[in-house]
Amino acid sequence: MSRTLSVAIAAGGTAGHINPALALAEELRARGHQVRFFGQSTRLEATLVPQAGFDFSTIEVTGFDRSHPWTLITALVRMVAAERAVGKVFAAEGVPDVAIGFGAYVELPLVRWCAAHKVPYALHEQNSVPGLANKVSAKRASALCLSFPAAAAAFEGRVGKQTDVCVTGNPVRSSVVEASREDGRAAFGIQEGETLLLVFGGSLGARHLNQGVTALKDQILSREGVRVIHSTGKDEYASVVEALALTDDEAKRWQVMPYIDDMGHALAAADLVLSRAGASSVAEIAAKAVPSILVPYPFATADHQTTNAHLLADEGAALIVADADIDAPVFSQTLFSLLDGPALRAQMQTAARTLAQDRAAAVLADKVEAIAR
Repeated sequence: MSRTLSVAIAAGGTAGHINPALALAEELRARGHQVRFFGQSTRLEATLVPQAGFDFSTIEVTGFDRSHPWTLITALVRMVAAERAVGKVFAAEGVPDVAIGFGAYVELPLVRWCAAHKVPYALHEQNSVPGLANKVSAKRASALCLSFPAAAAAFEGRVGKQTDVCVTGNPVRSSVVEASREDGRAAFGIQEGETLLLVFGGSLGARHLNQGVTALKDQILSREGVRVIHSTGKDEYASVVEALALTDDEAKRWQVMPYIDDMGHALAAADLVLSRAGASSVAEIAAKAVPSILVPYPFATADHQTTNAHLLADEGAALIVADADIDAPVFSQTLFSLLDGPALRAQMQTAARTLAQDRAAAVLADKVEAIAR
């Protein structure tokens, strides 16, 4: 659209909420629009949003513990104060044309203010099992944008007649989408003709996955030309290093690190991914069209990581192995069938591209612009 929009975004708490919001913000900024974020000063958004060069206004909210009903009083008091704080920002800076919330309680003051002042707003749900904030905000939303089709069922009876329910995918930041294989391989020292296995599980629930791949070290390294980048999660790093006991020569082929700062180039360089199935991980893997083996974290709420994994697996872009099978032959058989099968990996890569996950930020930006009209 031709005119410049003022867009307000509320996102916070975890990278899984913040990074998709930043991906949208980057796309909107590239289109010439102005973006302001709302979030909490003590959470991750207070670091990531200013680093990305966006205006950031702080509000303070808390959820409530259902097992301690009296915490609802504190939550409501802070909600009212945060809503007033949102209004003060808009009184000084101007009322936005449109707003969007990315789930979590931090979105509530913004979308409540917008509803009361007739400013259209959208919601984005990153997960296949939606959170409470989006459920309670959906009734007055102009659009409800989903990453996973399976999430729609949770909103039945919760949306308004005006709410456009659509699947946009989960936006991925441009640093991931635009990373090239050549630059990625150069960044991690991967040579032409080598096969790179990228392993990551996140800080939550990575231990069993780390143990499973560590137990296969000798079999993996017996394959000529196979390289491994292994992100252990910070809490598991020391124990994985000890368990692997890599020699100097082995360490040249098996890079162990607690966290991958440059996931875009790591995914771009990879020939195969072995990971958990968090919503952001699935989105990034799909955006780079990397063949993957997904091992859903079995204790996730409503087993939502299994639902996440099926987004790729149902299209033939990934294989799913249950966490309970990590110690069974099916785990190693699946891994080696793909490490030793470039033709199969090529088929999975083609299937992943049909998902067009790399366009999710643009599709969501289109929806935000449409609402503003």
